[in-house]
Amino acid sequence: MNYNMNLDDVIQRVEDARLGVSGHHIVKIVAVSKYSQANDVRNVFECGQRAFGENRVQDLENKISLLDDIPLEWHFMGRLQKNKINKLIDLNPFLMQSCESFELAHEIDKRLEIKNRKMNILLQINSANEKQKNGIEQNRAIEEFLKIRENCKNLNLLGVMSIGAMSEDVKLIQKSFEDSYDIFEKLKSNGAKYCSMGMSGDFELAIKCGSNMVRVGSSIFKR
Repeated sequence: MNYNMNLDDVIQRVEDARLGVSGHHIVKIVAVSKYSQANDVRNVFECGQRAFGENRVQDLENKISLLDDIPLEWHFMGRLQKNKINKLIDLNPFLMQSCESFELAHEIDKRLEIKNRKMNILLQINSANEKQKNGIEQNRAIEEFLKIRENCKNLNLLGVMSIGAMSEDVKLIQKSFEDSYDIFEKLKSNGAKYCSMGMSGDFELAIKCGSNMVRVGSSIFKR
């Protein structure tokens, strides 16, 4: 398995897309390891990657326990059930990317208060208002962001996350990214610094639309 070649290819593609926007535009790569084993993560780490993402709390817990000897930056990006909130807080990820509502944020905030902890989060936007996806509707995203920021003092709300439209139509996908980026731009003055958009199939388009954080799994871990 040539993880080094895979990672180098992704880095070069991100670099080309980034420079197409601006030489000053910095993009962070999060390697999504949800379908990979702990040893795969270790191998990609040895190629120079530091940030990794998981979609399930149990998988995150398992990988952290097996890889606690190396300095990894963990991101959680899946749907969080309320009965898993305490466990996620204890695992202390660098960033929880998938806060889908004020209700969830409020519940996390209450548990953080009890534990005297803080958590970095992103607000997940349903960028194309698709019923099969999680996240807040576009027209409520700014209001929800500000409501969380005002009322959930144990959360560091650092930006937004979205998934591109589920479509073969590139124009629709691009519009979903552009709409999310427009929301991000309007929230910069309120602490938004990360616009997490783009996965293996569309991260170059997402970067073109302003993304500064991409979540890449299969392109890095492909066999």
